[in-house]
Amino acid sequence: MFEQLGLIGCGLMGGSFALAMKKAGLVKRVVGYSKSPSTTDRARQLGVIDVEAPSALLAVAGADIVLVAVPVAATEATLKAIKHLVTPQMLIMDVGSTKADVVQAARRALRDQLGSFVPAHPITGREVSGVEHADAELYSGRQVILTPIERTLTAQLHKAEEVWTALGCRVSSMSPESHDAAFAAVSHLPHLLAFAMMNSITGQSSGDDFLSLAGPGFRDFTRIAASDPKMWRDILLSNREELLAQSRLFQQALQTFEQAMEKGDAQRLEDMLTLASETRTHWRMGAKRK
Repeated sequence: MFEQLGLIGCGLMGGSFALAMKKAGLVKRVVGYSKSPSTTDRARQLGVIDVEAPSALLAVAGADIVLVAVPVAATEATLKAIKHLVTPQMLIMDVGSTKADVVQAARRALRDQLGSFVPAHPITGREVSGVEHADAELYSGRQVILTPIERTLTAQLHKAEEVWTALGCRVSSMSPESHDAAFAAVSHLPHLLAFAMMNSITGQSSGDDFLSLAGPGFRDFTRIAASDPKMWRDILLSNREELLAQSRLFQQALQTFEQAMEKGDAQRLEDMLTLASETRTHWRMGAKRK
């Protein structure tokens, strides 16, 4: 049981964490801060937080657990704003979708207090944002990746594992670099493709007509293109080296399909489609590699 959660960023991810902590009986009080005062006020009205803080620093005052739920590009400035109140007993986590840049930001901002910080990436979310969509069940049954570094305190790492496990998550650990390489492939590239697909159609003179004919397949494929543009701008830029490498691999795979179609090579095309179909059929989200 924690006495006080300092929540910095009262949107979907942060708000859902606060509600989940309350529902699980893991925290007595939540003090929240968001850059927009109206967001913080709304979070209090909805019962997501108990007290509004006028600054990130004051949200941390008296807290024994802190969640930084801000865009990844704002991580360093946020950690710098709170560093004077960080203690070795405090657990600080983030929920960013990239980790190598977050770790470097934490190194620069927290310095001697770096050990209190446990980088975390919950594999969940929605294409909508805002505290109005906060849900106590958002993290339940989801995977959470922790990316501790050499200076992460063992006690804080164990606390982080216990918190996420108590919220119903499956917790695993990996290096920040391995994390970013993996999620460039399975998260960041799919988002990039969905955004590009929408723009490729709307950029055509008949794009609106085409969209009026689109069905469930198109809806499912492009759902994530409705995600927060500013958040994804930061993610794509922060992990651009790994993402560009994955984009090149995708382009190579696409070219092999195009070449088979150009040559009228039905067997080659069917073989590639079969491989993709069987792989997707046997894939299960969150299943461990054999």
